[in-house]
Amino acid sequence: MSNILVIDDDVNIRELIKIMLEGEGHEAVMAEDGIIGLDIMNNNTFDLIITDIIMPNQEGIETIVQIRSKNPGTKILAISGGGRIGSTDYLTLAKNFGVDKTLAKPFYHKDFINCIRELLE
Repeated sequence: MSNILVIDDDVNIRELIKIMLEGEGHEAVMAEDGIIGLDIMNNNTFDLIITDIIMPNQEGIETIVQIRSKNPGTKILAISGGGRIGSTDYLTLAKNFGVDKTLAKPFYHKDFINCIRELLE
């Protein structure tokens, strides 16, 4: 079906997302931070990029800005469990930088899958 890049520093979240995406028939490629994600993106084409916001090395907002500058038409889903200021503030900021959808962690399986389906329609 679709080729999806998942950028998240939490290995458990990456694996959970991979299982959910592959269960829907999608191909999922994993990256543990924005630097690695952008490097992978430069050598592949993706229908959707899912990125966490709070990550070491290169955080999600900077990653989103770079994705948008290189591939303005690529769909982006920003996910965040928050941090010191809470997930909704980070996700609102991500929305201001042009992501197509946001989803706060933790999320339900059905909400995640519905979000993916909407983005890939």
